[in-house]
Amino acid sequence: MRSNSTRVVLAIILAGTLLPAILIAATGGTTFWALVLAGSGELAALLWLTLTTTRAGRPRVEAANAPLALRPLPTRRRLLAAQLRDVRDAVESLPDAVVLLDHQGHVRWRNVAAIKLLGLQQQRDDHSLADRLGGSELGAWLRADAHQVAADMQAPADPSLRLSVTSMAFGTHLQLLLARDISTLSRLEQTRRDFVANVSHELRTPLTVIHGYLELLDPDDVPELAPVLKEMRMQSQRMSRIVEDLLTLSRLETREALPDEHVAMAPLLVTLQREANALSQGRHTVTVDAGTDVDLRGSVGDLHSAFSNLVSNAVRYTPSGGNIVISWQQSADGGAAFSVRDSGLGIPPEHLGRLTERFYRVSSSRSRGSGGTGLGLSIVKHVLNLHQARLIVESEPGHGSTFTCALDASRVVQSNSDNHDSANAPPSETPEAAAPED
Repeated sequence: MRSNSTRVVLAIILAGTLLPAILIAATGGTTFWALVLAGSGELAALLWLTLTTTRAGRPRVEAANAPLALRPLPTRRRLLAAQLRDVRDAVESLPDAVVLLDHQGHVRWRNVAAIKLLGLQQQRDDHSLADRLGGSELGAWLRADAHQVAADMQAPADPSLRLSVTSMAFGTHLQLLLARDISTLSRLEQTRRDFVANVSHELRTPLTVIHGYLELLDPDDVPELAPVLKEMRMQSQRMSRIVEDLLTLSRLETREALPDEHVAMAPLLVTLQREANALSQGRHTVTVDAGTDVDLRGSVGDLHSAFSNLVSNAVRYTPSGGNIVISWQQSADGGAAFSVRDSGLGIPPEHLGRLTERFYRVSSSRSRGSGGTGLGLSIVKHVLNLHQARLIVESEPGHGSTFTCALDASRVVQSNSDNHDSANAPPSETPEAAAPED
């Protein structure tokens, strides 16, 4: 019988590593060093099995302790089959629908939850999933070849359920579809929206009455109450702006479609500069940098409101003598970017991620002193979401901030100079009534 050392040398020579074999032979090497010099992976596994085999041809290592790759083939098959059953059972028990689609969109596998949420009674079918779902929202979403999350749509199997759906690449030319029941969350969100809208409407009338009576009071008639009356007027106006902003948010949240209007940017930039100068009253230098003459498609009023919010924020939070630049540029991918850059106080980095939250304030005293409502950037975010755009904020304390609205190429159209004079009739709000960010 050959010794263990001889088997080590022969195994390494057969593996193509002659030099390590000579070293082991010269030093009386052990199995451990043979494995180290032979490397890892399949070669190491083969060598280990060679070195630990008895005359009967059975591994001397215990099956319970050996790695899976080193166990006998029948044992490995049984263990892998058990692990696959465990994974499948775990996926079957999920409350979310899980559907595996092939490269043609046909269902290869689905769990039990997909029956309730998607109505997929049959495991496989000759038709694609998009065709099986017919004219449902999910079917239309799949036919559009969408890869983004569908935040809220009706369940094909039960119209009373609301789903959040995600599609992602899986394996080779496969797609994994995940659908989660968000009905409870959707109902709570709808309740919140209804409450905000109803409360705002109810507050509007008494605030109008209070503000009207305050306007009738002349501070000259009661000089000792002049400071009090001034403060009361300011606060009533601020409450009115908050109510109007809440109503605007409620309207944006419930809107599903936008008017397809031609938004002429050249006159809109002129309007924004004029509004900024009126609000600044000569305290700042406001310039426009128009690097392109392209226009947009979308809602004229909503885009004007969003852009005006950013401009008014820059005016309100930039100290006197500062500079404000309103920029309109086309990006390399065919999209466009509207940005407002100021030389103001800047925003600490820990606050940047929360700026679009309702009533979030970087500095409460500074925001209230400037007349902010805390809803401006939330309005901007909702308007941009409706236009498939995003808000990018860059800021450094002491060096000012830049707020950029990045719009997709699908929203960019060529300028139509003939309609510039009549397009973009500005909304009735003045800069003072625009919702500033805090």
